[in-house]
Amino acid sequence: MKKLSLFLLCSVVMFMSCEGPVGPPGFDGFDGFDGADGADGADGLIGTIFEVEATFAPDGFEFLVDIPVEIEVFDTDIVMAYVLSGVDNDVDIWEPLPQTLFFGNEILLYGFDHTLADVRFFLDGTIDLNSLEALYTDNIVFRVAVIPAAFAENIDVLNINEVMDAMQVKSVKKIK
Repeated sequence: MKKLSLFLLCSVVMFMSCEGPVGPPGFDGFDGFDGADGADGADGLIGTIFEVEATFAPDGFEFLVDIPVEIEVFDTDIVMAYVLSGVDNDVDIWEPLPQTLFFGNEILLYGFDHTLADVRFFLDGTIDLNSLEALYTDNIVFRVAVIPAAFAENIDVLNINEVMDAMQVKSVKKIK
């Protein structure tokens, strides 16, 4: 028993006395946004939202807008577009695109597509687009949200208010 106690005591002393050299200090973390596990927000990429007013001309019923150069869009980003469909008690009502309106048996569709450099809004449907009133073609307000994919995992991207709250957007840049 004495030998076992002596062996354990020597083992404990030996392990406690072993210490290697101190390693170099680690790198400082990023300042600013506190990202989750190094997700897109960790390096300040939290997305952005901009607004555009479009008028659809009869020469194709589409409107092309360049994404501002200060907004960098990556292949993995989610680009969402919303149309201002009304105002209720001074609160804007935003609907995600595509948006379909019905006129009896006729259909009008507001749609969009995008590249990394621009967004194209367009009208489509079964209705004669040339017969549309200016209410449906002139001065239509759209919002475009560029959302990092990892950031979008935790929000409902179809709800512009939730997107704006999650991205902490206080004001939206209006593009002419």
